Amino acid sequence: MKKIFVFALFILVASLTFVAPVIAGAGHSHDGGHSHGPISSEDAAKMAAIRVSKLASAGKIPASWTGIKANSVVKKQYSKGPEWVVTLKNQKVSDVKKQTLYMFFTLDGVYIATNYSGN
Repeated sequence: MKKIFVFALFILVASLTFVAPVIAGAGHSHDGGHSHGPISSEDAAKMAAIRVSKLASAGKIPASWTGIKANSVVKKQYSKGPEWVVTLKNQKVSDVKKQTLYMFFTLDGVYIATNYSGN
């Protein structure tokens, strides 16, 4: 009887080991945090909108940036490789130097940085 219990337990553990990777396989999302393959320019724009909301909520950028649509999404080559650069423009910002916001993502959709310089 003890051997049957140990064998059944072994089968249960083995089956869970093989099922877990299937459940966590491709197609699951991570709150817009990253992807497992190249994203489109449209996806980069959507991810930028989500990131803008988070930055505004955290007080890192003015709340007037919330809801601003991407002005452009361009794939640029840098020394560390290609990146999506999402540009947004906000005329409500009084400082002219801070009316353009640049957001950088890897081609897989991983957020890199945001700044006003574009560099």
